[in-house]
Amino acid sequence: MTSFLTLNFNVGVLGHVDSGKTSLARALSSTASTAAFDKNPQSKERGITLDLGFSAFTVPLPEHLREACGERYDHLQFTLVDCPGHASLIRTIIGGAQIIDLMLLVVDIVKGMQTQTAECLLIGQLTCSHMVIILNKTDLLPDDKKQSAIDKMTKRMHKTLENTRFKGCPVIAVAAKPGGPEAPDTEEAQGIIELMQLLKAQAFLPHRDPSGCLLMAVDHCFSIRGQGTVITGTILQGALHVNDTLEIPALKVHTHIAHLVILKRIPSAMQGDRVGVCVTQFDPKLLERGLVCTPGSLSTLHAGIITVQKIEYYRGALCSRAKFHITIGHETVMARVSFFSRTSLSSQSEVPSSGSPSAEEATPDPFSFDWEFHYQEEYLTGKGETEGQEQEQWALLEFERPVTCPPLCLVIGSRLDSDIHSNTCRLAFHGKLLEGFEDKNYTETSLPRLKISKDKHKEGAVERVTDDYTVIGRNLFKKETNLQLFVGLKVTLSSGETGVIEGGFGQSGKIKIRVPEGLKEETKQLLSSSSKKKGKGGAKNEPSKEDDAKADSQPIAIHLNFKRYVYDPQKKMVQS
Repeated sequence: MTSFLTLNFNVGVLGHVDSGKTSLARALSSTASTAAFDKNPQSKERGITLDLGFSAFTVPLPEHLREACGERYDHLQFTLVDCPGHASLIRTIIGGAQIIDLMLLVVDIVKGMQTQTAECLLIGQLTCSHMVIILNKTDLLPDDKKQSAIDKMTKRMHKTLENTRFKGCPVIAVAAKPGGPEAPDTEEAQGIIELMQLLKAQAFLPHRDPSGCLLMAVDHCFSIRGQGTVITGTILQGALHVNDTLEIPALKVHTHIAHLVILKRIPSAMQGDRVGVCVTQFDPKLLERGLVCTPGSLSTLHAGIITVQKIEYYRGALCSRAKFHITIGHETVMARVSFFSRTSLSSQSEVPSSGSPSAEEATPDPFSFDWEFHYQEEYLTGKGETEGQEQEQWALLEFERPVTCPPLCLVIGSRLDSDIHSNTCRLAFHGKLLEGFEDKNYTETSLPRLKISKDKHKEGAVERVTDDYTVIGRNLFKKETNLQLFVGLKVTLSSGETGVIEGGFGQSGKIKIRVPEGLKEETKQLLSSSSKKKGKGGAKNEPSKEDDAKADSQPIAIHLNFKRYVYDPQKKMVQS
């Protein structure tokens, strides 16, 4: 006898606070989890969603999926991930968005797009490829103006999405809770049947691969008397089975799977499934949200290197050494950010091209410790050397506390300390994790491998000539400078000669410069003329003030150019 399975399809419900997301999830759902519909006492007290809520409804497998699935599945379960809408909970929203296949963006039809609606839209663009817009609270519109208001808002939404990956996505109008959240349940929700039909039509066979190491995003942990501790969450990759051993990397704890539940006890679960994992000998108070994995498969990082791209709606500058809230994996932590790019001599042609993958298949930009990089005081927003292409840029993130995350995971940088009431985007940049540093002494063990340089320029003037091959320079260094560090570096004179710093001259920071090819005749004449004028005494032969000014206004300048590697412990100066 064939045992049919239920295909799980994760749908995120996102939108501005009070747009009716929880009411919509309740209207759609037939099964609620222990974390559904604002069961948190604080949520009930404040009347808003404070955490991720999970519920589900199941339908017969649609015909278009039956062809794609063969005979593996006979039902389709929509798991609804109800994300909070309040601005202060954006890190929870980002965590919820990373486990979904399709996003429902809920818009209050009376208020239209609001600040957090826009932020949710941006998060959706970074985390999923399919979206449906829900125009909620149509019951608040006058009957005689309802359809025209719906048409107008639908047109506005399509215009908003014109330049996004969701261009042309479906828009549907509903009234999830006529009369508002406090109204009695006697009035039936409007448009829910049509929404269910639309979701069935929009459902697709998501990528599900049971191979590889397990990674599961945990959103709830509680105990059941007589059975042990239950960890609930969504499997992001791999699979798990009864009797497997799990690691909770943030706690450095291993535990054993006693049984698995998806509505009923099952022997195994795989990528995309929402599952309850009953484990032995584990205190539920130790874990509220985080990751569990195959033992040894995740790294705990003190710093990392990411590809970086500014979010176009962020108005602030992205400055190196500034601190941002970094959401990485399923954690949010403060980190200091330093931006850098490849030097112009470090040719892009060194990287073999592998075609142009789709958005879902795209791999992060390549990176190598062998490349030369240039330190940037801030993120560059102009185009790169290749016409019409954004310049490739990276960032070093130095975390205030260690974070546990999978390789190549999504990274989002935000300024969550910005005023939540201002009409500004707080999401600043995004990227993918390329390299991670597990050693807490990474500044000594790993960063010296990172060849990021800063260009330096010093300028002084030739004071006098000592012979045809030597000049004395001034104003290039302070008297307390250790001049030995600069011995052997090349300098250029504004008169065209190239020289080498031989050492200090006296105690005031002056230097002796050797010119191997010798000084030009005109240079010697200019310098000797200036010296004679300054050296002569007596009223008869004393140079006029005009002559002095002329000599001082046209000194021969000394230019010293070099670069210094930011993370070189020796702080050596290098010239190309």
